[in-house]
Amino acid sequence: MTALADPITIGAARRWTMLGASTLAQAAAAIMMHGAAYLIPTLHQEGLSLAEAGLIAAAPTVGVMLTLVGWGWFTDHRGERMVLLTGLAGTALVGLIAALTSGLVLLGVLLLFGGATAASTNAASGRVVVGWFPPQRRGLAMGIRQMAQPAGVGIAAVTVSVVAARHGVHAAMWVSTIACALAAVVVAVVVIDPPRPDRKSVVSPNPYRADRYLARIHGVSVLLVVPQFVVWTFALVWLMQDRGWSAGAAGVLVLVAQIMGALGRIAAGQLSDLMHSRLRPLRLVAWSAAGTMLLLGLTAGAGWFVAVPLVVIATVLTVADNGLAFTAVAERAGPFWSGRALGLQNTAQFLASSLVPPIGGLLVGQIGYSWAFALAALFPLAAVGMIPVGDEHPLGE
Repeated sequence: MTALADPITIGAARRWTMLGASTLAQAAAAIMMHGAAYLIPTLHQEGLSLAEAGLIAAAPTVGVMLTLVGWGWFTDHRGERMVLLTGLAGTALVGLIAALTSGLVLLGVLLLFGGATAASTNAASGRVVVGWFPPQRRGLAMGIRQMAQPAGVGIAAVTVSVVAARHGVHAAMWVSTIACALAAVVVAVVVIDPPRPDRKSVVSPNPYRADRYLARIHGVSVLLVVPQFVVWTFALVWLMQDRGWSAGAAGVLVLVAQIMGALGRIAAGQLSDLMHSRLRPLRLVAWSAAGTMLLLGLTAGAGWFVAVPLVVIATVLTVADNGLAFTAVAERAGPFWSGRALGLQNTAQFLASSLVPPIGGLLVGQIGYSWAFALAALFPLAAVGMIPVGDEHPLGE
């Protein structure tokens, strides 16, 4: 593990700088992990069905799912900085190869490997935030870090879809390649591993054996990720196919929605600090997401002045839960288990999210966008009863 700096010598400015670097790293990785969804319109125009294009778009999430626990173990044992540098450099290399080659089969394989390397940021960047920020500021800090995912998706929406439409799907891989290379440089300059107790001097029992708290949060996160990926994957295609929008106009709307979603994550994190709870705000988010997805399903066939604003609202609400659940898992698991716990958390989420594009594409083809959006409301509704609010510890314990 890299040598740790004395926490007394790390001022507030350096902590916030490392938060910025961690956020950049996660945003760059998110372009690789989720940007493939914005290849779907071009792939569909080239003759693939929505289900086939969704299968290619799901390749990065499968790669993420297969490696998250391994990256979490690596983070627990070797430190956050090394994991971030290794993963970002690997993602940039995979993206470069994809940009310079051709063939859809090879593209799918490279997207799989790109997701596998990009997964490094999920646990490591969050651990940097949890390790350097005190509990009473951690919700806000993690909310800022969690804005990276919708920010990365928004950047992908406005760039990947346009580059793919004009220059082909392989050329669109330059976006994630450049972003990850830049993030790797920033991490190398800025990030220091947060301090942690000496492993030999601290008893660190398996938190999964104590109770079902972590398992229930994992289950809640799986349910809540389904409507999130339904919106992320099909909002742009719906705007282009059903509403007749251009790729550029649809991409700009998705970007705006993702920016608002990023701000929503910050607000949710700050609310959790003020409420001294991560799970009570999480329950409010679940109720809100269920209601919004139902309304979106009921109005998707109506005029744009009704459905389009609901797409934006759904984008905001369906991403607001991630930072709350992520922080709750990291705080309960502790410094020697949080890497693996966050890896399991994200593995379960990506297992569910990898199924959304192909299954969602099949459903849209059979029953239409309205029913697909409405059915997604069932998942956050089921999550409400699983949230272990009564078992939550006071912040700082």
